[in-house]
Amino acid sequence: MTLPRDYRGQSCSLARAMEVVGERWTLLILRDAFYGVRRFGEFAAHLAVPRSVLTERLAGLTGAGVLDRRREPGGGRREVYVLTEKGLGLWPAVRALTDWGETHHPANGEGPRRVFLHHADGAPTGPDGRCSGCGAAVPPGDLLVAPGPGLPPPGDDADPVTAALARPHRLLTPLLTPLLPTRGTP
Repeated sequence: MTLPRDYRGQSCSLARAMEVVGERWTLLILRDAFYGVRRFGEFAAHLAVPRSVLTERLAGLTGAGVLDRRREPGGGRREVYVLTEKGLGLWPAVRALTDWGETHHPANGEGPRRVFLHHADGAPTGPDGRCSGCGAAVPPGDLLVAPGPGLPPPGDDADPVTAALARPHRLLTPLLTPLLPTRGTP
């Protein structure tokens, strides 16, 4: 028997939120969107999710107004997925679940897989989103995600997203930027 996609009879805000983000793969897609993954193929390669499932989840997130699907900058025919204001509001939940996972399911006791730093001063941010250096509440666009001691180096067969996430990177900026032709090249 297939489970229904909604929580009939529940008049709870959490139940309504789960209708949007509670399906398998959805939170990992959102995590990657915060990391700067934007193209369908990048999500598919990094997550190793079946393409039909990815198509369905991206359509659901777009339909719910969490992601926006638009043409890639630079005049290309490709489309990219970008977090909307509504989607950006999910950062505290994604961050809290990431911290919970690091606390209760750490990577071989070596420390966190990823650390979040305030881009302005390089200081770590806590689970509450505050910079340990200056005390400011740091929005996602001002965070740098960097490999932590629990993140193993990417293997030779790593997908491009995994390889790129082995280097510090500012959240919300495209992780893999397309090579745009320069003047004088076809």
